[in-house]
Amino acid sequence: MPQQTESSIMGAVKDLSPMRLICGVRQVSSTSYKKPFSVAGPGAGWVGESEARPQTASPTLEELNFPTMELYAMPAATSSLLDDSAVNIDQWIADEVRQSFAQQEGTAFVTGDGVSKPKGFLSYATVDNASWNWGNLGTVSTGVDGDFAATAPSDTLIDLVYSLKAAYRANSHFVMNRSTLATIRKMKDADGNYLWQPPAQPGGTSSLFHFPIAESEDMPDIGSDTTPIAFGDFRRGYLIVDRVGIRVLRDPYSAKPYVLFYTTKRVGGGVQDFDAIKLLKFAT
Repeated sequence: MPQQTESSIMGAVKDLSPMRLICGVRQVSSTSYKKPFSVAGPGAGWVGESEARPQTASPTLEELNFPTMELYAMPAATSSLLDDSAVNIDQWIADEVRQSFAQQEGTAFVTGDGVSKPKGFLSYATVDNASWNWGNLGTVSTGVDGDFAATAPSDTLIDLVYSLKAAYRANSHFVMNRSTLATIRKMKDADGNYLWQPPAQPGGTSSLFHFPIAESEDMPDIGSDTTPIAFGDFRRGYLIVDRVGIRVLRDPYSAKPYVLFYTTKRVGGGVQDFDAIKLLKFAT
């Protein structure tokens, strides 16, 4: 009997980041993107009808710079395989590279160090939210090193939510990995009801205190002095910069009998509003 080969390839599921879905995205036509940001507004005050009007403070602008970095892959396949296979190898390689790119950039948007890659929001300096200043991300501590408080552990999550200004809370998300989410799902209120709520409709997202949860495996686990839970308006807080789309160069000459698929993408990213994202820190 002749052999039969399936015409599609089943692959393992990859942990893809939700950052592109919740962050701001900007298409650019240069190697870097510069953006002015107002960190302080003009001064104002009340005066009487005949009182003097002294000069007030002027607005303060900060220049943010987001360079684009190159992400590449160069897988190979023999020309015989491409010609004879029952599977569309070209399309399969392209799909695999796209998923690998999505995985790599998602990790960079969270933990990237900014060296030849975007700078993730967890790589910025942090400071206790009570003394927050521009250039740092504010943190709210659980009061216990490496754990939630034994009594009313969800109270620190409420503190995290309300550490954010009202204008940011309207479009905010919780961001955490599945291990942390499993811990959160076990929390209940005084009546024994779970604080975590399932999606209201198929294909929706689960919520905590009515705020949607974005599950990112690039977030750290709960541990001593870690920040495994982020909350904020990521569309205003973090900017992803795309230079061009994915480019593929099919090269059958450089490594005969292999055909190289040189694939590149240029992307950058960084925090654009340091007051729009807050972190829960598992520390005293």
